Amino acid sequence: MSVASISPRQLSDLVRSGAAVDLIDVRTPVEFREVHVGLARNLPLDQLEPGQVKAQHNGSTQPLYVICRSGSRGRQACEKLISAGVTNVVNVEGGTLAWDQAGLPVVRGKKAISLERQVRIVAGSLVFIGSLLAITNPWWLILPGFIGAGLAFAGITDTCGMAMMLAKMPWNQVPAVALATPAAPANAASCQSDSAKSGS
Repeated sequence: MSVASISPRQLSDLVRSGAAVDLIDVRTPVEFREVHVGLARNLPLDQLEPGQVKAQHNGSTQPLYVICRSGSRGRQACEKLISAGVTNVVNVEGGTLAWDQAGLPVVRGKKAISLERQVRIVAGSLVFIGSLLAITNPWWLILPGFIGAGLAFAGITDTCGMAMMLAKMPWNQVPAVALATPAAPANAASCQSDSAKSGS
């Protein structure tokens, strides 16, 4: 499925021009709290309901921009939305990482372990444990074999079941009050740099 994309710099230029920009961040609440684009609102991928989004954008000609950590989950979200009939959906290339690396303004909060790192930690631990247990019983080799197959499948399909499960874990959630985000499409006036905030 073809998904339209835009670079962080191009999106930033749109914001600076005063254009109304509706940007959703589909990472976990904890990832969002750690660092996010100031004008983004958090709508985690595992909670994304295309039908509701379609109803909210019914008749709107404005693009809906989607951002994640590095672009993968954003593309998945776009595909879900497009399949549900949401038109004019655009993925932000490289996600929040690319936005931050480009020196564009972000809002920073409490540090967190990214979902990608959590997957590596859990998968690596399960492979290690399964390999150790296989010393006592060869049947335990099923565990690292299953994890390896799962990672291969995730790489081929760009869909990770372990990541989706981890996203629902309590440590990846935060109280809604901690996620103060714009209630409506924002423009340049709502996007402030870290330096500007620290000087106020």
